[in-house]
Amino acid sequence: MTRVRNYFLTGLIVCAPVAITIYIVWSFIGWVDSWVKPYLPDAYNPDHYLPFALPGFGLIVALIVITLIGFLTANFIGRTIVGYGERVLARMPLVRGIYKTLKQLFETALSNKNEMFRTVGLVEYPRKGVWSLVFVAGEKDTEINAVLDRPGDPLIGVFMPCTPNPTTGFLMYVYKSEIVPLEMTIEDGAKLIVSAGLVAPAYKRRVKKADGSLLEVSLSNPTVKDMSKRA
Repeated sequence: MTRVRNYFLTGLIVCAPVAITIYIVWSFIGWVDSWVKPYLPDAYNPDHYLPFALPGFGLIVALIVITLIGFLTANFIGRTIVGYGERVLARMPLVRGIYKTLKQLFETALSNKNEMFRTVGLVEYPRKGVWSLVFVAGEKDTEINAVLDRPGDPLIGVFMPCTPNPTTGFLMYVYKSEIVPLEMTIEDGAKLIVSAGLVAPAYKRRVKKADGSLLEVSLSNPTVKDMSKRA
């Protein structure tokens, strides 16, 4: 009975991520289709001719439209139209704040890779002896730095995500000397947050041999690599 239970759990571990991924992708495609297809003329909507709904057609149309808008925005006429629209939004008290915030977020995430979070680290929070995982941004010359920077120890903006949703959290400014850098990637840090610490990313520890050379030991995968043999 124990063996059957183990087989079931092994199958669940294999099947559950695949099934959930397919469900999320399928739901996203259906959501986009539900928004786009109602606005398509019957002459261009395949659902009008086929006896079944064609999944993904709305997503393809949305991608084409977004690409065309990007192409038009890149020329003078497009920039003029976008500039006029932004000036109109800037006159709306509530809308302008939401629009500017969303625009900055998308520009940061999609346009300038240097502005994104660079590394993962640890800070001692909320009290001494308790450590929290943070995403570390690069050093910036801001008004906050001008007021609070210490000689040789700048303030760095860090984002402390919440579990299990890493898109929410707290923005904090911490002195560089108080951040413990980690080697894990941003993606691995997000996995650690989402899983509440259950999914630990792989990492390697370097161990010094008696002759002074280094061994690279993978603690998540029991393999050993001799660093002295590297070219």
